[in-house]
Amino acid sequence: MESVTPVSFSLPQRAVHWATALLVFFNLLFTEGMEEWNRAVRRTGSATAEQVASANIHAYVGIAILILLALRIILRFTSGAPAAPPEEPALFRFGAKLVHAALYVLLIAIPLTGIGAYYLGNSQAGEVHAEVLKTLLWIVIAAHVLGALMHQFYWKTNVLRRMTVG
Repeated sequence: MESVTPVSFSLPQRAVHWATALLVFFNLLFTEGMEEWNRAVRRTGSATAEQVASANIHAYVGIAILILLALRIILRFTSGAPAAPPEEPALFRFGAKLVHAALYVLLIAIPLTGIGAYYLGNSQAGEVHAEVLKTLLWIVIAAHVLGALMHQFYWKTNVLRRMTVG
């Protein structure tokens, strides 16, 4: 049976993409609960129930991101992905592949280092998680958004449409 390259992402792929994006931004923007828990544990060796609950929200969202990423990978293999638009220069196609690969790696590494820090007590994992990987993720997200905007406004392709309305 011959496989056909889709012209846009499937509805489940789009839903998983945007759900992941929302959860990623939630955890990037609302870190206070985890930070407060971490400070309390470092200072006193324990945390209040409220601090634990707040930290758990951050942790559970991170685990949900990891699960959604696994689902996204499965959907990518089962549903395929649209080809890059021909208007996109080869160098930018390569850059897009790098950015997407970096997103996948970071969205696996960040929850895993968070798990290492929160559940296993590995402070080095916590430092890598909160300092290095978080910063890299912001940079890669900026590149991802900039690439989408280049497609929409410079090359005038349908890349944004493929991930929004199909």
